[in-house]
Amino acid sequence: MNTVQLGQSGLHVTPICLGTMTFGEQVDEPVAHAILNRAQERGVTFIDTAEMYSVPARAETCGATETIIGNWFASTPGARQKTVLATKVAGPSRGMPWLREGAGMTAADIIASCNASLKRLRTDVIDLYQIHWPERHVPAFGIQYYDPAKEKSRTPIHAQLEALATLVKAGKVRHIGLSNETPYGVHEFVRLAEQHGLPRVASVQNVYCTLNRTVDNALDETLHRLGVSLLAYSPLGFGLLTGKYDQGGTEGPLAPADARIARFESVRQQRWGRPEALAAARRYNALARDHGMTPTQMALAFCYTSWRVASTIIGVTSLAQLDENLNAWGTQLSPEVLAQIDRIRWEMRDPAL
Repeated sequence: MNTVQLGQSGLHVTPICLGTMTFGEQVDEPVAHAILNRAQERGVTFIDTAEMYSVPARAETCGATETIIGNWFASTPGARQKTVLATKVAGPSRGMPWLREGAGMTAADIIASCNASLKRLRTDVIDLYQIHWPERHVPAFGIQYYDPAKEKSRTPIHAQLEALATLVKAGKVRHIGLSNETPYGVHEFVRLAEQHGLPRVASVQNVYCTLNRTVDNALDETLHRLGVSLLAYSPLGFGLLTGKYDQGGTEGPLAPADARIARFESVRQQRWGRPEALAAARRYNALARDHGMTPTQMALAFCYTSWRVASTIIGVTSLAQLDENLNAWGTQLSPEVLAQIDRIRWEMRDPAL
């Protein structure tokens, strides 16, 4: 598959990215390495991870995913050279004290986290280093509204950019990005970078799928006009858009026992566990079947073919899931199907905000 340029950077990536947050929790190291090998064999050379992974986040597994990837680089000749490697520095702790001391995210935190990631990943440089969630208090991970009363920001965006610039100048990071960001945040990072000669963000990694299209409500224009690329995560709505929960739901005796959302209560408590999200997913999944597609094919095609999306991040737990997701590449959605997707959204909005 052809590569695409990320933002205004010199970084070119495959339009499908392998997400790895299951590595170290649901996926053990041998299977993870097999998935990484298969992805490269099939032309996917863009890998995304984070210092806090695997998920659900636990102190015992924090950093495990990066370690697994680092071991793969060390044991697989040429793997690092073929890979565009993205990882993320965690924002404020959000109830995870093992990640970060205090309520903020200082410049020193950013630099220390990068050095620790480099060590775990067994590499000298990170191609795309992203802020996992804003230091500011913003609506994310199921929080619907911005509340000024909860604002406890400690580190100005300018200071964060200066820390990232230090890493770029040291040759430890090539390009920088954001994740779970708002239009305001993207504008400020770009404005300050241009004003002060600091690194410009190449990409924003936000959730984007039929269950959550908040990107379409202003962030898409921001990214387009500022020349910043979207990396779409959760294109399958944490599994809701595969159809696996259509019959048994996400919890209880009929739920798929091996599925992440069924196994981990903390995941269900966020946006993906809402009854409205499952109800909407069933509508979209039925639409896919009515038009001769699997739910997975339609959900992925929605992202794969969107002008908004530079690269779609797929997360898998097996080689079979990886192949299914990659085989969906090339699926086209007719104007009729796209119109019906929009009609369902009009009725059910974005239930997995």
